Amino acid sequence: MATQKQAAPSKGFIEVSGARVHNLKNLDVSIPKNKLVVITGISGSGKSSLAFDTIFAEGQRRYMESFAA
Repeated sequence: MATQKQAAPSKGFIEVSGARVHNLKNLDVSIPKNKLVVITGISGSGKSSLAFDTIFAEGQRRYMESFAA
């Protein structure tokens, strides 16, 4: 399960702290907003886990949560 901290709205970064999904082991990363970002690495290094299981899943959760508010 991934653990994430929310970035302050004024910051220009998406911040992930302590991600632990599949091959990700306590990963901390800051991704700049409004920029083209490429995730690269060898096969099995956790690229899809970071992109889909962590960042996309959190965005989807927040989107669905906005309907409940």
